[in-house]
Amino acid sequence: MKKFAFLIVLLVSCIAPAKAQEFLDPVKWNVSIEKESGDLYNIRMEATIEEKWHLYSQKEPEMGPDDIGPIPTEFTYDASPETYTLLGETTEPQVPPYYDPIFEMDIVFFEKSAVFFQQIKVVNPKDLKINVDIYYSVCDDKQCLPPESKIFELDIKKGKAQIANSEITADDLEKSAALTIPIKGKEKYETEKTEEKSFLTIFFLGFIGGLIALLTPCVFPMIPLTVSFFTKSAKSKKLGMRNAVLYGLFIFGIYVLLSLPFHLLDSLDPEILNNISTNVTLNVIFFIIFIAFAFSFFGYYEITLPQSWSAKMDDKANSIGGIIGIFFMALTLAIVSFSCTGPILGSLLGGSLSSDGGAMQLTMGMGGFGLALALPFALFALFPNWLNTLPKSGGWLNTVKVVLGFIELGLAFKFLSNADLVQHWGLLKREVFIAIWILCSLGLALYLFGFIRFPHDGPKMKKKPLGNIIVGVAAIAFFLYLIPGLSNTKYANLKVLSGFPPPMFYSLYDKGDMGITGHKSFYDGLEEAKATGKPIMIDFTGWACVNCRKMEEQVWTREDIFKVINEDYVLVSLYVDDRKELEEDDRFNFLKPTGGTKRIKTVGDKWATFQTVNFENNSQPYYILLDADYNLLNKPIGYTPDGDEYLFWLNEGLDNFTGESINK
Repeated sequence: MKKFAFLIVLLVSCIAPAKAQEFLDPVKWNVSIEKESGDLYNIRMEATIEEKWHLYSQKEPEMGPDDIGPIPTEFTYDASPETYTLLGETTEPQVPPYYDPIFEMDIVFFEKSAVFFQQIKVVNPKDLKINVDIYYSVCDDKQCLPPESKIFELDIKKGKAQIANSEITADDLEKSAALTIPIKGKEKYETEKTEEKSFLTIFFLGFIGGLIALLTPCVFPMIPLTVSFFTKSAKSKKLGMRNAVLYGLFIFGIYVLLSLPFHLLDSLDPEILNNISTNVTLNVIFFIIFIAFAFSFFGYYEITLPQSWSAKMDDKANSIGGIIGIFFMALTLAIVSFSCTGPILGSLLGGSLSSDGGAMQLTMGMGGFGLALALPFALFALFPNWLNTLPKSGGWLNTVKVVLGFIELGLAFKFLSNADLVQHWGLLKREVFIAIWILCSLGLALYLFGFIRFPHDGPKMKKKPLGNIIVGVAAIAFFLYLIPGLSNTKYANLKVLSGFPPPMFYSLYDKGDMGITGHKSFYDGLEEAKATGKPIMIDFTGWACVNCRKMEEQVWTREDIFKVINEDYVLVSLYVDDRKELEEDDRFNFLKPTGGTKRIKTVGDKWATFQTVNFENNSQPYYILLDADYNLLNKPIGYTPDGDEYLFWLNEGLDNFTGESINK
C-alpha cells in the first residue's frame, strides 16, 4: 500500500525500492533478573528493535478464519515446583493498536524498544539457573522474517543471562551438515544490491516541479520585474547583483524551512508520516484537497493565502530594507504565488509523506523546488541581457495551469484509491480507476486542441501553438495506452504505471484461482527433479507472509506464468514459519557458523535455517532456480509484483538450464 511517491511532473515517483538481499537480524535481546523482595524476583526481557521494524504483541489480533496475521511473541520458562514458579502472565508495554498495511488489520506492535517482565517466586535459589525461551517474528513495511527462537540462561546470583548453548553431539553435527547443500555458481550470479532512490534524485524531481511553477502566471511575470528592481534601484551594479542573489537564496531557504515541522513529527513518532499512506481519513482529505486544487487551476476560483499576509510582508520589506528587507520580499513572493505553487507543493507533500523517505524526502523535494524558483532571479541579475530572450507573458501561462489541473485531478483519485483499498469499499476497482484516468487524458487532449474552454482562457486562436500540439499528442498517446487496462486480457497489465492503479486482483473481473501446489520438502523436490530432468524452483515462503500470498494470487495465477511453473519446473515451497514439530529423532541442535547453537525442533526452524545457511538470506518471499546438481540458474529474487519481470526471470532460468544440459 505504501507504493507511490513522486510522479515526475508533480514530483511523484513510483515503487519503493526493495532491500538488498542480505541476512537480517533487527532485534537484540537483553535478559536479566532483579530481586524484588524476599523470594520474589522479576525477569526483565528488553528488546532493542532497529528502525522501521515491528515486534508483535503476545496477544493475537482479532481476525477471521481466512485472515493472515503476524506471529505473536511468546515467552517460555522452565519453571517447576522444585525450582521456581511463575506469578501471573508476562507483562508487556501498553500501546494502542495501529493499522498495519501489511496485514490490513489493527495490530499491537512495538518499535525501537520494548520491555517485558515476568514475576517469579523462587523455591530453591541454590545454584538456580533459569532458561527463558523467546519465540518471535518481526516485520517491516515490505516483508516479515521467519520466526526466531532464542534461549537465554539466567544465573540468579549474577543477575544476567547468556545465550544458552546446548551440547553438540555427533548426531547434531551430522544433521547440521545435512542442511548445507553444495550450491554452485554463486560467484556467477552474485547478488546485486538494489540501490535505493537517492535523495539527490528526489531533489532533482523537486527541481522539475519548481521549473513547472516558474511557468505559471503567478511567478513568470515576476522574474523581469524583480530583477529590474534589484539592478536599477541599487547604488551599484555589484550591489544589485548581490541583492538579487540573496533574494534567490532566501527563496530557497524559505521552502526548505517549510519542511522542518515534519521532521519534528517524524522524530516524535516515525509512524506518523508512514501511516499517511494507509490512513483512510488523511487519504480522503488529500483527495478533496487535490480536487479543489484542480478546479482552481481550471480557473473556477483561486486558492490564495490571506491578502493581509502579503500586505504585511510587503510593508516590512519596504520599511526595514537591507538584507532583512530582501528576506521579506522573498517571503512575499512565496505568499502571493501560492495560488499557483500551492497545488504543486500539495502534490510534493502528499507524495513524500506517503513514501518511505518521509520528512527527509520532503526537505530534499522542497529544496529542489525552492532552488528552481530562485535560480532565475539570481542568473538574470548576473546576466541581465538574458531577459531579452524570455517569452512574453500571455495565454500560454494559463494553458500551463489547466494542464496541471488535469494532472492534479488524476492524482486525486490515487488518494481515494488508497482509502478504498484499505476499507474494501469497492468504489475504485482497477478498471474504474483507469477509466477515470482515460477521461482525464482525453479531456486534456480536447482542451489543448480547443474543443474545451475554461473561464480564464483568452480568445480562441486559429493556429494552435506548437506546445499545445506536442502535449496534446502525448495526451492522446497516453489515452490509447490506458485503454487495454479496461480489458480482462494479458494487455491489461500497464507496466509503465505499475504501483499507481489498484492491483490486478482488485478488479471488476473474476480473476479466478489456479491453485498451484508443490513439494513441502526440498529433498522430495530434488528426487522428482532427478527423475523428471526438470529444474527446481525453491519458494521460501511463510503462512503469515502477506507478500507471499500476493505473489501467488496476483503473479503466479497469470496464465503464462502458471504454465511455466507448473509444466517446466519442480516447485518446492518451504514454509519458514511452520510450527509443526519435527519427529523426536529429527530434532537436533544446529551449530551456527558464527558460533553458538540453535535448536531445530519445528519444520519452520529447519527451512529457515536451510535458507540462511545456503543462501545468506532470511526474507520472504525469496525464489531460487537451480538444477538437480545444485547449479544456480540465475540470480535469486524476492518480491516481484511485476508479472512481466517475473516471467522473464523464469524463462531466463529455463534458457540457462537448457544450455547447461546441452553442454553436458
